[in-house]
Amino acid sequence: MTETKNVFNNLLKTNRQRLSLFIFALGLYSGFGQEKPQDSTKTEKLDEVLVKAVRVKEKAPITHSNVSKEDIAKRNLGQDIPVLLNFLPSVVTTTDAGAGVGYTGIRVRGVSPQSTNVTINGIPYNDAESLGTFWVNLGDIASSVESLQLQRGVGTSTNGSGAFGASINVLTDAVSKEAYGEISNSLGSFNTRKHTVKFSTGLMNDHFEIAGRLSNIKSDGYIDRASADLKSYFLQGAFVDDNTLIKAIVFGGNEVTYQAWYGIDAETLANDRTFNFAGIYTDDDGNTQFYDNEVDNYSQDHYQLHWNQRYNNNWSTTLGLNYTYGRGYFEQFREDDDFATYGFEELTVNGETVNTTDLIRRRWLDNDFYVVNATANYKDANIDLIFGGSFSHYDGDHFGEVIWAEFASQTDIRDRYYDGNSLKNDLSVFSKANYKLNDKVSLYGDLQVRNVTYKTFGNTSDLVDFEVDKAFTFFNPKAGVTYDLNTNNSFYFSYARANREPNRTDFESNNNIEPEQLNDFELGWRHKKGNFTFNANAYYMLYNQQLVLSGRLDDVGNPIRTNSGESYRFGLELEAIVPVTTQLTLQPNMTLSTNKNKETLVSLNGELVNLGKTDISFSPELVAATAIVYQPMKNFQVALLSKYVGEQYMGNTDNPDSKLDSFFVNDFNVTYTMTFQDIKESKLFLDSIVFTGLVNNIFNEKYVSNGYFGSFDFDDPNSPTGISTGYFSGFYPQATTNFLVGVTLNF
Repeated sequence: MTETKNVFNNLLKTNRQRLSLFIFALGLYSGFGQEKPQDSTKTEKLDEVLVKAVRVKEKAPITHSNVSKEDIAKRNLGQDIPVLLNFLPSVVTTTDAGAGVGYTGIRVRGVSPQSTNVTINGIPYNDAESLGTFWVNLGDIASSVESLQLQRGVGTSTNGSGAFGASINVLTDAVSKEAYGEISNSLGSFNTRKHTVKFSTGLMNDHFEIAGRLSNIKSDGYIDRASADLKSYFLQGAFVDDNTLIKAIVFGGNEVTYQAWYGIDAETLANDRTFNFAGIYTDDDGNTQFYDNEVDNYSQDHYQLHWNQRYNNNWSTTLGLNYTYGRGYFEQFREDDDFATYGFEELTVNGETVNTTDLIRRRWLDNDFYVVNATANYKDANIDLIFGGSFSHYDGDHFGEVIWAEFASQTDIRDRYYDGNSLKNDLSVFSKANYKLNDKVSLYGDLQVRNVTYKTFGNTSDLVDFEVDKAFTFFNPKAGVTYDLNTNNSFYFSYARANREPNRTDFESNNNIEPEQLNDFELGWRHKKGNFTFNANAYYMLYNQQLVLSGRLDDVGNPIRTNSGESYRFGLELEAIVPVTTQLTLQPNMTLSTNKNKETLVSLNGELVNLGKTDISFSPELVAATAIVYQPMKNFQVALLSKYVGEQYMGNTDNPDSKLDSFFVNDFNVTYTMTFQDIKESKLFLDSIVFTGLVNNIFNEKYVSNGYFGSFDFDDPNSPTGISTGYFSGFYPQATTNFLVGVTLNF
């Protein structure tokens, strides 16, 4: 306890940290919105049943935040889902291009995106091999979200890879009873623009609905050439009656994104923070040039069929089927590459031996992903029991092509210089129940067994044989209790275990890498009186062989992880909604934490050194946010959104060169709705016009939210061991002051 006390005392040292704590003290935020209490006498909506198996209710002993369609709409001007969740508790977000469009990431409690489970309508969305979530493949998916729940910690059993810090489950648009149309356009800094068209037929003959969306988002990015062109669609056909809901959903998109994952070094950050190394080469005259098509070009299509059936007031079932087809490539210009890299044979040109060449290559992914989910639910006045299972199959090809070369050796068009295949099966069965013991005590139990097999064939892009044949069986129990002290106060405690397999990059870097295990303890207090809400949650996350970010990247920008032995995260999360007046509301949240590797062994100057206890990478000790919301009238709202993230290390050795400075960023958001009563000449066809404005980073903070750090050994005759260790680091700067404005026409 003395160590913990010292950590928390140290958190209060800097002026910025005092400012963040002061902001929190002004009034205690629960993220975007609070889950409204459900009336148990009302019949549960069939749309909501679709995600019931992976969500928790308001009083469950699981730490969570709910985000509604209305919450998202206030800032939905083209930025990705992670950026829209930036002000939730314990969340840190980042974007490669610096302005929220393109490749974005989210860390919750310091845990990497690979350890955040994401489902869409209960279907796993994480990439089966990398375990990451690439929101860029689903541009403007935020415009088709009905609601979203973010669970912190292990959370409840879910489909797909297990949650190791958070889970995000998304419910897409519900069936609309009324017909509508929507045209939304926005534009802003860095030539960013979003164009969206949505429609619904409403219920035809009281049973059938067709709805859809087309979107296009473009941005040049804050970073040089970090452009994005995101096209996406969403189409839904539904049949509904009192006890049946059948949905056929097709959605997906194509992204063409100029790469910005190299980052920049400290010197470039100080002198030219928007510089992008991607595509750089030297022409025959010695001039620096940039290849104009150093891009990801990837398409992904999702086909889902959902059948929800209610048999009576006690029994209901769900069946979900999914097929996802993904394909695309990363195109790259390479200067003076060795023939051996591609298996080329040496050439003789004008009597000289040629074994290097300039070339353009494409690294391809072509994959198929199949999912079957099924659940059954029984509930009465005292028990809510769900049991079911999920099976998924992934079949992915990895291959590379040289599409142009100055000296092509013996290759032909479409030749593959590397070729590999991966197969992954994931089977899980679970049973979970909420049991109301009496008027004050409710019990929660959750058991899951998960079996994973992963096989690879062929070779990697480095022409190295890559064969993995692994099988894992995990048992993940969870239990909790909720105690209602009175109508205003409730307390909860939960324990959950999670196990998680390594990803493809982990196996490439270390074929003997081990799965990670987490024991998560959560203790919380929820207080609600009138419009005032206060939540406090303490967590202790104890890891065995946690796969932490080493700070290094592979040659295509994937973060390299390593087992850290025993480690832990211990923290306190506070959030509240404080109505100061009927028009002014304060919504702050804050997380204080300590995140440690218990023992860290590193190679330093040719010797193995034990650094003892060190900080876990990318785990700031203080994260705080607040929203000051002023709503002078029903259809007009302004908000000042503030975010503070404490200093953090990009590696696990506490090396000062790996430190990211703390930052404090403020955004200003305004929304105004003009209803058809205000525009009488248009009321025959127009329901409303919504004006939205967002100014990000209003105080022009020059900050960095992400980066990488690594080490390398080199020969040094002056070193006692003959070897010295050097270090390298890269930084991803985020945009200075920028804006987005939008207009939405609702019919």
